[in-house]
Amino acid sequence: MKNGNPAVVGLAGFGLTTLLLQFHNLGLMGHGPVLAMGIIFGGLAQMIAGFQEQKMGNNFGYSAFVAYGSFWIGLGIIWLLNHFNIYKSSHSDVGFFLIAWTLYTAILFIASLRVHKAMAFTFATLLIGFILLDLAHFGMPALTKAAAWDLIICAGGAWYMMAAIIINDLAGKTVLPVGKKIIE
Repeated sequence: MKNGNPAVVGLAGFGLTTLLLQFHNLGLMGHGPVLAMGIIFGGLAQMIAGFQEQKMGNNFGYSAFVAYGSFWIGLGIIWLLNHFNIYKSSHSDVGFFLIAWTLYTAILFIASLRVHKAMAFTFATLLIGFILLDLAHFGMPALTKAAAWDLIICAGGAWYMMAAIIINDLAGKTVLPVGKKIIE
């Protein structure tokens, strides 16, 4: 019996929650569905996938899924604390939170160049999205919409990789290519 690939759950959770947050950033919906999915699918399910990646010996997936699962839970906690007036995070507080995640994402972007092109593409768009959100939080709020469109593409990249893993496995051949490593 072969093991399932935990990346399919991690990529699905990351992609779906990222997509929902961008719908919010475009003004199409409120925080509610983002918070719910950020805690359960983008957060908990993605973290579980990360812990399963560790068992598979994949440090990249382990780090990425546990960290970004923590990102979603942390962001949800920030929103809840603000909503219930327990501890208000300012716009710049959230900006610094995002800067820290930008730095982490830069490290994973460099690492992604040694995975495959689809992974590098997804992390490049994620890094660009974080940079745009950083700038939006520190004086350029109009960039939030640009970040949203970029991160919708990022979510699509995550779902493409998820689909490639599932469809290629079921087909027993490459139906959806992910490309070679950019750096060997």
